[in-house]
Amino acid sequence: MRVLPLHSYAPTLKGLSYNLFAREAVFPLYASFKLTARCHFGCPFCNVRKDMVPDLETHEVKAILDNLSRSSVLMTSFEGGEPLLRDDIGELLRYARESCGFYLLFTTSVKDILTYPLEEYGRYIDFFHISIDEGHNNLELFDAVPSLVKRLDAQVSVQVVVTRTTLGSLEDKVKRCHAAGANVVIIPATHMDNTDDVFPDVDELERTVLSLRRNYPLTIHTPQGYFKSFRRARCSTASVIIAPDGRLYYPCHIRGTKGPNLAATDLSGWLTTRDAARLRSAMKSCGRNCGWYQYFAIGSYMSLFSALQTLGPMLLQRKRKPFAS
Repeated sequence: MRVLPLHSYAPTLKGLSYNLFAREAVFPLYASFKLTARCHFGCPFCNVRKDMVPDLETHEVKAILDNLSRSSVLMTSFEGGEPLLRDDIGELLRYARESCGFYLLFTTSVKDILTYPLEEYGRYIDFFHISIDEGHNNLELFDAVPSLVKRLDAQVSVQVVVTRTTLGSLEDKVKRCHAAGANVVIIPATHMDNTDDVFPDVDELERTVLSLRRNYPLTIHTPQGYFKSFRRARCSTASVIIAPDGRLYYPCHIRGTKGPNLAATDLSGWLTTRDAARLRSAMKSCGRNCGWYQYFAIGSYMSLFSALQTLGPMLLQRKRKPFAS
């Protein structure tokens, strides 16, 4: 994992210090940026395509990336929809790497991934995630994982969304990733509005993850703290999601409320306003306990054990690459 210029860590350290004294996650560490609502799939557990909006112009996306770079955010994830559907994706990847002070995660689920200029794109990506599961109907992509590990200099992870009916097939997915030298992030299928409710049994999922962690060491980087946070109904605003129209979902995507357009409003400044504080209070009183991975897992990274458990597979992936064939 690369080391950013030292000055890039200053906003994050400042934000963490503020959060510590405020005793709440005012300033986020992670941002999910949905670059487009367009997608090849219609997953039963996802509602992104049900709120179609035009893609932002390239300069608007860059303005938001600049905004995130000034903020406490240490990692930004390019997501969708399918971000590879943007014609300017190469330009945006390069801009994020060369002009912004954060780590870049990229998530795709496109079936013809090996036809893209991966060596070029991989120069700008720190963490590459490819979603493969029954919901995306792209299980054949497991055959491409060894090639992705070989061709990409980035850390490669397979993102597996688990439903109550697909939990039984999880071990085979983890086994194939382990053999290829890739990591796995296991995500339960959150019940979003206007989607099917296929959320798995959390106790059974935790037992399965613990067993797989023992059988396939240094492969799974889903933190065990996720399950503790879920049982305590403690989601966190330590991460944020930016909608395809550039507006900030706040306090969370599930509630559907939106804050400012980040192409025009400074994120750090807005987070200290009364409106933002009111929305965080609403999140604390929310009784839905949806289990959205991002909001429940991010807080566990504040634990040293969870941080090591999560980062270990990523830091040591290069040593496991000989598994690839």
